[in-house]
Amino acid sequence: MTTLAAPTLSARLSLTPETTLVGQLDGAWWPESRDLEAELPPLIDALEGRFGRITRVTVNPARWPVVPHKVAATGHIVHVGWFTEQDPDKMILLSYTVSRCDLLVIPPQTEPAAAARLMTAAALPGSILTAGVLMSDETATGRRMRDARSSENTWETDGGSTPPPRRHPVVAARMIPMPGNPRR
Repeated sequence: MTTLAAPTLSARLSLTPETTLVGQLDGAWWPESRDLEAELPPLIDALEGRFGRITRVTVNPARWPVVPHKVAATGHIVHVGWFTEQDPDKMILLSYTVSRCDLLVIPPQTEPAAAARLMTAAALPGSILTAGVLMSDETATGRRMRDARSSENTWETDGGSTPPPRRHPVVAARMIPMPGNPRR
């Protein structure tokens, strides 16, 4: 009887280049799901060549429905801990060689374009931006992009007309009186 090995997941991972510049993050990880038991082994395999044998992982339980105490990785067990004080969008991995890897964790449901922007930003050497700041900035960027698309769609669907002029245009912090409107 032939048994097939379970398909291995590949880690969607972006790491900072090896440099002397130290930043807040060592890169970003975009898991396929919120299942740590399934998602951690391929991530650990991908990181061990650079950071050594990963022995411990910490997460904030706010983003993970189940946080297992131990996860089987290739050839060893990884201990998983959680801290509510840790940034919910960050994962810390500790290696046997006392090396540490701090990763931005991109939510699985993130659109590919947003995930690409986050992975690039998190992998910038020497960046002072934290995981929380990157996620907050991306939320704002996504909102601006949706608003721009919405404005463009409105333009296209209303015949391309411009919005009506403002009754009192504002320049700097002063009101400009309109002709025919005496100032009070």
